[in-house]
Amino acid sequence: MKTLDPAPQGAPVVADASAFASLSLHPTLVRTLAEEGYRTPTPIQAKAIPPAREGHDLLGIAQTGTGKTAAFALPILHRLVANAMPNARPPKGRRPRVLVLSPTRELAAQIGESFATYGRSLPVRGTVIFGGVGQHPQVAAIKRGLDILVATPGRLIDLLGQGLIDLGGVDTFVLDEADRMLDMGFIEPIRRIAGALPRRRQTLLFSATMPTEIESLAGQLLHDPVRVEVTPVATTVDRIAQRVYGVAKRHKTTLLLQLFEEEPVDLALVFTRTKHGADKVVRQLRAAGVSAGAIHGNRSQNQRTQALDAFKSGRSPVLVATDIAARGLDVDGVTHVFNYDLPMEPEAYVHRIGRTARAGASGIAISFCDAQERGLLKAIERLVKLSIPRAELPAAMPEDARPTDGPAEAAPPSRSGGRGGSRGRGGHAGHGGRARRSGGSSRAGAAGRSSGSGRGKRSDAPTSSADGRREGMGRAGRSRKNTRAGKAFAGRR
Repeated sequence: MKTLDPAPQGAPVVADASAFASLSLHPTLVRTLAEEGYRTPTPIQAKAIPPAREGHDLLGIAQTGTGKTAAFALPILHRLVANAMPNARPPKGRRPRVLVLSPTRELAAQIGESFATYGRSLPVRGTVIFGGVGQHPQVAAIKRGLDILVATPGRLIDLLGQGLIDLGGVDTFVLDEADRMLDMGFIEPIRRIAGALPRRRQTLLFSATMPTEIESLAGQLLHDPVRVEVTPVATTVDRIAQRVYGVAKRHKTTLLLQLFEEEPVDLALVFTRTKHGADKVVRQLRAAGVSAGAIHGNRSQNQRTQALDAFKSGRSPVLVATDIAARGLDVDGVTHVFNYDLPMEPEAYVHRIGRTARAGASGIAISFCDAQERGLLKAIERLVKLSIPRAELPAAMPEDARPTDGPAEAAPPSRSGGRGGSRGRGGHAGHGGRARRSGGSSRAGAAGRSSGSGRGKRSDAPTSSADGRREGMGRAGRSRKNTRAGKAFAGRR
């Protein structure tokens, strides 16, 4: 396996609009990137694009929010247009030449959006297929002929079983978020899909972590790959200010509402452990005057798409989610991630908080820990090799809000974290952004009493996260234009 040497510490990749041209990408692609405001490739893009453009197999290891999607989409589009006849378009019935597998519907839709954006001036056509919606429009798009197919494993297996798709023309195969796919039990579907592909092909495998199972899978699928790695496995982003509050479970919503008052929250993701828990938090937030939506596996695809659109546009500045959204969700301006419940798997913590501090920005990650979650917190700290700062509960919290056996004694509030300080802007209540509600902290207390009504009841079992906007590219400005999830995308035809 060939390994690229890491770039010198702190060295800029490239400094101006010619940066992507220096990667020998097609001029039309470079022009589109400039129109979109992209300026500088991220490290994973600078390292992965050249070998992928040249046709090498690739093993890419990078955390979420580092620009992985563009790292494979740009060289794929380059190779497609470099080998195409001028002004050509896929004939009716053409088999896909590129297959991208994604673990979740949301990530698949976002990858499709990226291809549509970067390739809008190219003679390429593609579509996105996933479960939870009718298959007929997807099959119709396949029959019209396409170059790029982005799919989730389940729906692709269904269509293969029905004889509705032929993968014999695929010459580039991408596995995105490979470790997540293994976590979700997709190893056998991946092997079955790989078996339906030509043996002579280019394979690109991207993963945020590199457990032994991924090493084994890479050995089976990749031939003499180039390995690129831009960050240590299972590390948290330095630009994210992290802290944890010890709080009794029945007062978590009270604390959340109080922090909405004290923190400069513009867009916030709130993670719960269960689907039932996500719906319950949304009800409590709405009752307190906070506009919030939910996304989890029990929501239909239309409901999930509507919730994401409302969140991206800022109409609903709080999105409550299970770990379905912990991978691939790329939304501009997420200022805060709240771990309402700590995740059962410590690796999920890294992916959750990676939803903020995207594309060079900074962010804040706040976790709530009750007495029963101490073990989960310790496991997270062992993984990230960091003692997450403990924060004092706001003075407005009820006297019994502290857990009887919560996390270790809170350290004095840190003043070095800027917006990540433990009390939020020196305690200026109401400084929060769009997530602020009307009514003040008295509502928080009311919500806390309401949230305690289920005391003594057992919570739902953890959900398995059945299904998960574009990756950051280090650009100056970002477009908010989106294509409809699952809709066929096409360039100039």
